[in-house]
Amino acid sequence: MTTLRPLVALPALVCSIAFAAPAPVPAAGAFPNIPGRANATPSIAAAGPVVAVAWGASANGKADVFVAVSRDGGTTFGSAVQVNTVPGEGRLNGEMPPRVALGSSSGSAVPEIVALWTARGTATEIKTARSRDGGRTFDKPIALQAPGAAGDRGWPSLALDRTGRVHAIWLDHRGLAAAREARGGASGHKPGAPHDGVAMAQNSSLYYASGGGSSATEREVTKGVCYCCKTALAAGGDGTLFAAWRHVFPGSFRDMAFAASRDGGRSFSAPVRVSEDGWAIDACPDDGPAMAVDASGTVHLAWPTVLGGDNPRGAIFYASTRDGRRFTARQQVGTLGGPKPSHPQILVDGRRRVFVAWDELASGRQTAALREVRVDASGAATFGGVVTLSSSESGVYPVLAATGSRVLATWATGGDRSRIQVRAIAMP
Repeated sequence: MTTLRPLVALPALVCSIAFAAPAPVPAAGAFPNIPGRANATPSIAAAGPVVAVAWGASANGKADVFVAVSRDGGTTFGSAVQVNTVPGEGRLNGEMPPRVALGSSSGSAVPEIVALWTARGTATEIKTARSRDGGRTFDKPIALQAPGAAGDRGWPSLALDRTGRVHAIWLDHRGLAAAREARGGASGHKPGAPHDGVAMAQNSSLYYASGGGSSATEREVTKGVCYCCKTALAAGGDGTLFAAWRHVFPGSFRDMAFAASRDGGRSFSAPVRVSEDGWAIDACPDDGPAMAVDASGTVHLAWPTVLGGDNPRGAIFYASTRDGRRFTARQQVGTLGGPKPSHPQILVDGRRRVFVAWDELASGRQTAALREVRVDASGAATFGGVVTLSSSESGVYPVLAATGSRVLATWATGGDRSRIQVRAIAMP
């Protein structure tokens, strides 16, 4: 396949970090945004009528992680419950939100809820906490990475298998920390010397862990990852785990990579390049993939890239795989016409309908939107109409869940007074 470089690369976005302090929790009813804070970085999960939303609420440079639960399909939500026990430890941004998943609960009609987040302390940690009572309380958080692991880490994803076991992946910089220590703390780059982004990426890795605490099984999956883009992890009905991330390929092409584990995370297949998009950039785009798996085991992937030519523009693409080895040809998801649609999320509902959400600059403000992806038996896609989610104010980082015949979307309004919004969309 011929690979084309764009004539111009869009600048990388700066990874933002936030932290927050305790605040009163509103009563049940409307979505329980935390008063006096910026509420942002949502994620959402649903199982039947139970819906859980996790998000970060920040003020004065600090952030905490909250979860709120609906038991009527997202119509109303109960009170916000703080999950982290170290005040203000949350290291959160749009590509590094807290994650939430619902799993089986033996002998109970109420699913267990697991939250995952990145925490700042003496070292960056990937933490999880489980609720066994429907989100009213959470167990003491546990760390997934090895105790004392050096370097920075984050951009995690979470999946629960059919037994309720926790699986997580994240981007890990301990290799860079080790290389810096071997050089006596020097950066390793001499002024005026050529910069080799591909070689540098070999110090950044994708890590996997299951369990936590003394039972954690942490391991490196691969090196060479692009370090500021969100990862994606999904579990199939047969227990197969699927991972996707942005990889740094020769030539500094920042394409999507994919791997599968068919032994519960003990090993992963060699990375597969999803598509040769031709976007070479010596920086991190801060914009990663999204993935979902349907009941047949087909994996659906959406991701952002930049199209080259005389007028480089951002684009979102869709592809799928049935065997985890070969993907269908990419197909562009039509958006609102902005210069850089970003931050895609993807959902497969109980009827195997596929939906992609994103945000982009349209009509002078950042706008959240979604559209259906109609996939035929060959894997070819056609698209439904665009549904604008944030109709009267800005909307950023939309995420999706399904409950009954409805699609639920949640997003943040953005800015210092950001709020979490939840909207149910009845799809025919």
